[in-house]
Amino acid sequence: MKKNSAFARWFYGEKDTLLDRVEMKPQPEYQRKESDYQKLLEKRRQLFAQIYDEPNRKLKAFGLMYRIAAIIFCLMLIFIMLMTVSWLPENGNPDNPVNNEVSARYIENGLQETGAVNIVTGMILDYRAFDTFGESNVLFIATVTVLILLRLDPEKKAKIKKKIPLYQKPLDEMTVEEAEAHDRVYEPKNDLILQKVAGFLVPIIIIFGIYVILNGHISPGGGFSGGAIIGAGLILYLNAFGFEKTERFFTEKTYKWTCFGALSFYCIAKSYSFYTGANHLESGIPLGTPGAILSSGLILPLNICVGLVVACTMYAFYVLFRKGGF
Repeated sequence: MKKNSAFARWFYGEKDTLLDRVEMKPQPEYQRKESDYQKLLEKRRQLFAQIYDEPNRKLKAFGLMYRIAAIIFCLMLIFIMLMTVSWLPENGNPDNPVNNEVSARYIENGLQETGAVNIVTGMILDYRAFDTFGESNVLFIATVTVLILLRLDPEKKAKIKKKIPLYQKPLDEMTVEEAEAHDRVYEPKNDLILQKVAGFLVPIIIIFGIYVILNGHISPGGGFSGGAIIGAGLILYLNAFGFEKTERFFTEKTYKWTCFGALSFYCIAKSYSFYTGANHLESGIPLGTPGAILSSGLILPLNICVGLVVACTMYAFYVLFRKGGF
């Protein structure tokens, strides 16, 4: 093949032999006027603005208002805290009270009035029982809020519960719903070491949590710490044996009724106790012998209520963040 021939120059990309010889002309039916093209372009711009720009503007406006409101709120909070600090008595002022009457009352009369050897438990479940009731409600409300935000919708839940073995494809090719269902179908992971250790430790952990709750008015402990221990035991059991076995005894309905019953009993019991105390009436609730397991009036059952709420809340939080539902 000659290097200077037309074919060689075309082959090596030096010259287009058809340049200026063939011209593609549009057919008359496909020709458009410039004005029609501009109208189409403007219509596309408007559609794009309607779909993207306007919601973005609203979102940006909301974000700006949110930032302004957050700054105003923080400044107000800082101002209130600084004003409160400015009203505190000066350190070392001779007019300051030598002893705090409230703490002195807790220490000197706590055993006689509450029957609890543990002064801290007597304070939080007798003198300030409604504060503890509020804290327990905060835990319950926080769990309900997370449940609303993270729970799976019924359709996704139904797909997961069918347990159809459709997931033979690689994990990186699955959708989010398929990956969640795949994870749930094949739980537990048949980790023999984890299951054997959990089978030995979980009963001990739960029994120890019950011990901490029941002895909260006698020794260090109580509903919060004992409930956290029981919650940790439930989470360990779940990780070892999976949702299918755990849901035999702990479901969403179990959580709701346990928390509802515990919080209702707490509210009714302490409302009765405070009502009789405020009206100087005999409550009829015996304090028992200090140091005995059945003593301190309502403190023991209230500790049990708090422990149930804390244990359920810990387990519920883990399940919600793990699966988006019970």
